[in-house]
Amino acid sequence: MLSIKNLHASIGDKEILKGINLEVKAGEIHAIMGPNGAGKSTLASIIAGNENYEVTGGEISLDGEDLSELAPEERAHKGVFLSFQYPVEIPGVSVTNFMRTAINETRKANGQEEMPANEMLKVIREKSELLEIDRKFLSRSLNEGFSGGEKKRNEIFQMAMLEPKLAILDETDSGLDIDALRIVANGVNKLKSDKNAIVVITHYQRLLDYIVPDFVHVLYNGKIVKSGGKELAHELEEKGYDWIKQEQEA
Repeated sequence: MLSIKNLHASIGDKEILKGINLEVKAGEIHAIMGPNGAGKSTLASIIAGNENYEVTGGEISLDGEDLSELAPEERAHKGVFLSFQYPVEIPGVSVTNFMRTAINETRKANGQEEMPANEMLKVIREKSELLEIDRKFLSRSLNEGFSGGEKKRNEIFQMAMLEPKLAILDETDSGLDIDALRIVANGVNKLKSDKNAIVVITHYQRLLDYIVPDFVHVLYNGKIVKSGGKELAHELEEKGYDWIKQEQEA
């Protein structure tokens, strides 16, 4: 599904990613952990096509198709979804209308006709029930006045509606209380299938109590320095990131 080979990237004169290698197969959940400044959010942004970063080497492909020359919206149409750490507010645009536009733009890009209104409403109803989202929530302006938990739940709803091949959740646990964390994680677990892949980027182990990863990778100083199963996340929780630093400097 997702293949990253020897990825190097910079912003300005500063090199941030220094040779990332990562393979994520359909049906898998991968967690990327690491201290602040390690390059986790940079990696997510580059996969999604953020043009503020310069890719100076390496390859990124999805289902064998090179993504390097594609704009962010083209990558989205190919099935890349990024859940932002800090979602933006769009006053005057309801959650439902935003989703209707996003879905029809993707269909248009893939040579399909717009989804009929009755079918769209049916899908919205099904996905909102799956994620236990109140119907009133869908008529509110996108993220305007939303709590942290509501913003994150809304992003999982977007993920459910768009059905991406690859979903990247960038620190989606940031600022969530335990109840909101459970709701978001429950939604992610319900949406996992053998036709998609999920990359969870997090600083803390607690999210991985609810979204159980198949693989955990530690990103440190722009490189993946350690990979393992879910037990690696627990080891990080016990030892902290200084353990990784000491290993790298030894």
